[in-house]
Amino acid sequence: PTRRSSDLPALLLLGTYLFYPLFETFRLSFYDATGEVFVGLTNYQWVFADQNFFITIRNNFLWLLVVPATATAFGLVVAVLADRVWWGGFAKSMVFMPMAISFVGASVIWKFVYDFRGPEADQIGILNAIVMGMGFQPQAWVTIPFWNNFFLMAILIWIQTGFAMVILSAALRGVPNETIEAARIDGASPLKIFLRVIVPQVRGTIMAVFITTVIGVMKVFDVILAMTGGNFNTSVLGYEYYRLFFVESNVGGSAAVVTVLCIIIAPLMWLQIRTARHQEEIR
Repeated sequence: PTRRSSDLPALLLLGTYLFYPLFETFRLSFYDATGEVFVGLTNYQWVFADQNFFITIRNNFLWLLVVPATATAFGLVVAVLADRVWWGGFAKSMVFMPMAISFVGASVIWKFVYDFRGPEADQIGILNAIVMGMGFQPQAWVTIPFWNNFFLMAILIWIQTGFAMVILSAALRGVPNETIEAARIDGASPLKIFLRVIVPQVRGTIMAVFITTVIGVMKVFDVILAMTGGNFNTSVLGYEYYRLFFVESNVGGSAAVVTVLCIIIAPLMWLQIRTARHQEEIR
């Protein structure tokens, strides 16, 4: 009885700050734009019948396929290589620095990278300056269909690589030197040591970083808001919720989008918790 009584405050907090908002969002997804008239599955029918929504889902899956894997891979490579040079600490600081910048701030920086002033105007965008230096024509990069999504992904990869590097760098310090030395004595090349000795020993941490980045990608909207405003077929689920609720004041529609987003994220959250528990068991 004492133990059950001590659990009540925690259950109350969970119910208030987690389960109630989730339930209320799900309930509102069955109501109209005002959140007052019950409309059943109308919002879901509208969401899945909208062609733009399928483009949004496609964009989300593109972000999921590219950003977590790329950011985690870059973070792992930087963590390994930085420990081999005397200026590795400085390199890690530079790579981690974008983590101190807000997503909107980072987007403003990258706006100057992708800036386009017209085909006949002087270009100040770094990317267009490089392209023109190679003899090609400048481009409005964020308006190019399909490929503009990858230009936006580069911003989040730039930010998340620092996070992955810090976590993986700590994990790499836990790899026993004996295993690396044994591989060297056996004649393994540095690449084989990296792939067959180091990576397997930090696989759990790699998975945890990957899943954390995936969840962050599913919630991203700041980059889209600052760079394109959802135009040029670049919208994602997080931005669609923001647009429906804060711009169009569509309570039911935005709740339906959030519900779809939660359904997609839920398995990822379960996988992250399972990975964390597995790591704890290993320790």
